[in-house]
Amino acid sequence: MSPGTHQRVRKRKGTLVKDVIIDGKSLTLDDVAAVARPGRALGLVHTDVAQKAVKRSRDLKLDLIATGQPIYGVTTGFGDSVVNQIAPQKAAELQRHLVTYHLNGTGPLAPAEVVRATLLIRANCLARGNSGVQPDVIGLLLDFLRHDILPRVPERGSVGASGDLVPLCYVANTLFGEGEVEYRGEVRPAADVLAELGLTPVVPEAKDGLGLINGTSFSAAFAVLATQDAAQLARVADLATALASEALLGNRGHFDSFIHEQRPHRGQLASAAHLGRLLDGSGLSLPHDQVVGSNDPLDGKGHGKLKRSIQDRYSLRCAPHVAGVLRDTIEWVDGWLETEINASTDNPLFDAENGRVHSGGNFYAGHVVQAMDALKVAVASVADLLDRQLQLLVDAKYNNGLTENLIPHTAGDAWEKGLHHGFKGMQIACSALTAEALKHAGPATVFSRSTEAHNQDKVSMAPIAARDARRIVELTQEVAAIQILAACQALDLRGTAEMAPRTRAVHALVRTRVPFVDADRRMDGDIAEVVALIRSGALLAATGTEGELR
Repeated sequence: MSPGTHQRVRKRKGTLVKDVIIDGKSLTLDDVAAVARPGRALGLVHTDVAQKAVKRSRDLKLDLIATGQPIYGVTTGFGDSVVNQIAPQKAAELQRHLVTYHLNGTGPLAPAEVVRATLLIRANCLARGNSGVQPDVIGLLLDFLRHDILPRVPERGSVGASGDLVPLCYVANTLFGEGEVEYRGEVRPAADVLAELGLTPVVPEAKDGLGLINGTSFSAAFAVLATQDAAQLARVADLATALASEALLGNRGHFDSFIHEQRPHRGQLASAAHLGRLLDGSGLSLPHDQVVGSNDPLDGKGHGKLKRSIQDRYSLRCAPHVAGVLRDTIEWVDGWLETEINASTDNPLFDAENGRVHSGGNFYAGHVVQAMDALKVAVASVADLLDRQLQLLVDAKYNNGLTENLIPHTAGDAWEKGLHHGFKGMQIACSALTAEALKHAGPATVFSRSTEAHNQDKVSMAPIAARDARRIVELTQEVAAIQILAACQALDLRGTAEMAPRTRAVHALVRTRVPFVDADRRMDGDIAEVVALIRSGALLAATGTEGELR
């Protein structure tokens, strides 16, 4: 799209509307998240330039079919069946068969936000104008988004080789007026919903089915949303570390810019700077010189014992080196994913300018799987970091004078002593969540296998890696919630008066949703409350440091 072809922001009936441009070139990761997670006024604009490119591609397809030459998946069978050529008159019927025989997905249904992201990414990839599909295919995908018509898509069944064939078939099937969708909270036949809204199902022609299913859009949808949430988690990890540093009477000099400028990885620098801002003004986590000065001088003695350690344990001192790796991983993952969602990822592709058709393998989701395998490891490492900080908070041997398991003081009631166990169960639960995150962090890439009569003899495994990444992000959000709850409990025991202004604001927000644990009680609801604060962005917003470099 040339500059000025369409405004990204406009007014509609007095409301400011952000247009999401559908042209195969301009879609951003933020666009995907905004469409997938409704909340802003959005317009979906399939540009005139892109529509003309789609039409040229489709016209070329029809011209080439008329020559009688074999075209993969158009006038031939699929995969290993490419050796079977069919008459052009059968080409449309072949597309229905393609979709039907792949309707064998299993497992839980993909979340609504993933389905929305899938619809958007698939529409955008086809809008690039190389796939030979009817314009109506893209139009109906966008209509599904406008009306929030959501195909019911099982998560399992794709190896990310010839695209996400199985899950995307559930999308294609509903566009053809078959199968079921969720609409306004009800599960209904797709044909009924389309008829009610005055929308016409796509009558498939040659390549339409293949264009819809032969791509990486389902994997990319999981990947984009997981990466967006991981970027938020990197900043949440800094916040959790700041709270722990105060609760444990830490040394905020570990985050001094001089240290990190001598090893200037962008993510590490950003994390250290964020921690410095969060802890600015704290009377609990002190600058290095104040920590040193709080100890008695030797005064000629040959040995002395420091009252306050001048170095914290690694899970505090090296936190920027862990969260920084996640930030830097996200930086290059973002670039790869933005390329992926603006690419032609099906096969064959039609070169309208030169009048040729090309068979290739852009459906192979190698970049998506590599990105997600890296993201999984970086996020799981953050979970492990926060779990180690929690261990310091609850263990009286390491928490600098706090109670065992952060048990509330029970002075005045001797009967209560020995009955309460504070955060002991929370630490066990956090350990389990962390272990699960670490378990799923293993690379999916290396489990490639040969399928489909050894035609798909090297496959990407991208959807599995992307689903694992989402799961690890969710587990790490729960780990962070438990650590933050424990840090807030510890700070109540320590005294909140000397907290830094930004961390004190976070503590105050948490306390509006979760009370101090003054006696043993169930805390699953507490975890859910703080997870909601994390996911909504409210927890970070309370710090006033939003907009930090990822």
